[in-house]
Amino acid sequence: MNLFTELRALVIDSLNEMVAEGALPDGLDFANVAVEPPRDAAHGDMATNAAMVLAKPAQMKPRDIADALAARLVADARVEVAEVAGPGFLNLRLAPGIWQGVVKTVLTSGTEFGRSTMGAGQRVNVEYVSANPTGPLHVGHTRGAVFGDALASLLAYSGHDVTREYYINDGGAQVDVLARSVYNRYLEAHDLTVDWPEGTYPGDYLIEVGEALKAKVGDIYLDKGEDVWLAEVREFATQAMMELIRADLAALGVKMDHFFSEKSLYGTGLIEAAIAELDAKGLIYRGTLEPPKGKLPEDWEPREQTLFRSTDHGDDVDRPIKKSDGSWTYFAPDIAYHYDKVKRGYDALIDVFGADHGGYVKRMKAAVSALSDGTVPLDIKLTQLVKLWKNGEPFKMSKRAGNFVTLRDVVDQVGPDVTRFVMLTRKNDAPLDFDFDKVLEQSKDNPVFYVQYAHARVCSVLRKAAEAGIAADDATLAAADLGKLSHEAELAVAKKLAEWPRLVEIAARTHEPHRVAFYLYELAGDLHGLWNRGNDDHSLRFLQDGDAATSQAKIALARAVAVVISAGLGILGVTPAEEMR
Repeated sequence: MNLFTELRALVIDSLNEMVAEGALPDGLDFANVAVEPPRDAAHGDMATNAAMVLAKPAQMKPRDIADALAARLVADARVEVAEVAGPGFLNLRLAPGIWQGVVKTVLTSGTEFGRSTMGAGQRVNVEYVSANPTGPLHVGHTRGAVFGDALASLLAYSGHDVTREYYINDGGAQVDVLARSVYNRYLEAHDLTVDWPEGTYPGDYLIEVGEALKAKVGDIYLDKGEDVWLAEVREFATQAMMELIRADLAALGVKMDHFFSEKSLYGTGLIEAAIAELDAKGLIYRGTLEPPKGKLPEDWEPREQTLFRSTDHGDDVDRPIKKSDGSWTYFAPDIAYHYDKVKRGYDALIDVFGADHGGYVKRMKAAVSALSDGTVPLDIKLTQLVKLWKNGEPFKMSKRAGNFVTLRDVVDQVGPDVTRFVMLTRKNDAPLDFDFDKVLEQSKDNPVFYVQYAHARVCSVLRKAAEAGIAADDATLAAADLGKLSHEAELAVAKKLAEWPRLVEIAARTHEPHRVAFYLYELAGDLHGLWNRGNDDHSLRFLQDGDAATSQAKIALARAVAVVISAGLGILGVTPAEEMR
């Protein structure tokens, strides 16, 4: 039930009637006609821009269209008032029964209320985290993991067929560095002293890996050169790191559907096949790039390279795919990986990158556009930095990790639910301050507490109803006389509930799960506001002494809020609180 969709359908039907009767000309495009909440709630329940967007193509005054449209809309039982404002905006007020009906629909639908078929089963691949398998996940990965996971859940909730995917970067030189670092820990496990050259990974997390390697192979790698042990230690270390990463993700409540290894692209012909596909389209050539803009590097010299003509697909410059020594650039396996996604039949691709990968956006979009002939859109979402604070100071690096704060450091401090919600209280491309003290604070300024407290308050009402002998199961509440919900404050909460299906579709369409967190905060605020008004006006209290029927109507409203909060938190991957400690 999406009231905004229903009212838009009413507006479109009315406009078509006006066309049929000659009040509007034929051939008008209604695609940009919208019905949405007004900017100021005092103006009404909904507003439509129909007259404004149709005036020019109809060669009519907006107000003339609005007046004629208003007369038709008020003939519908759902619309009490259709009022023309300004040059031609049309504000609508709906009958109270419509909002009371929303409460009933929420209770009969449960957390399915708001679930959309908008995605129509479209197959979407969401790739996120994709950290190098060289150590535990850090706080930056945490934000990407939370964002990507919430986005995947949001898309699934809106009717998409979603695959959650992790790209294992195990094909580059960093895994050789990992292997050498593990080998050092292996030597230490044999009580040998080692040097740690700059660029290796000295974090304590590799101590157990070195000991595990010793337990597996004994002393056979001692006093042996890299040609003997490097390949096998690299494989052993990568597997150990991926086990650590999987455990980190599990601690955050993230479970991937698919892990794709970069290494699987090498020596299998997959990179060559992807480049051949581009070559067949006339997009691979030998050429020399212009020097980089700005200050010219001292070691720069023009040289002929194998290039991808990415500028044909929206990039700023063409991109090298081979180095001067004939080996592939980092871009080549990325092309092959996305070619594999395209061949797997996805209708759309989403990549979640850290802000430091901003330079990859245009080239990756160009590659996917070229490989799919423009049929598969790629959206790349960048997650900005997270600054950690505790006791008014920057949170120190993890001793175990060696040089950064890990995901586990954050989760161990505040738990997965708080971590996930806080990571979604800012848009993904905005910097985020994560203050360990504030996110545990019990106040309105802490959105995690504020939303959870609203849900817990409803649970307390249900417990008190049970103690008073008032039936408060969802079926009973849905059958209650909801006409008793007549106060403006109660109807305001119902109106907020009605926005949920619309919000889901907007958030899914824009790939912005933070909108869900914002909405939940606003809905919680409406519930808390109604609760507080009940302190002064006893008629607004959820439990009315000696009046079970009225109590059930008011409890129905509170329970509907809890249902929607639970659905929203489910998208965010957060468990609703039944009581606050």
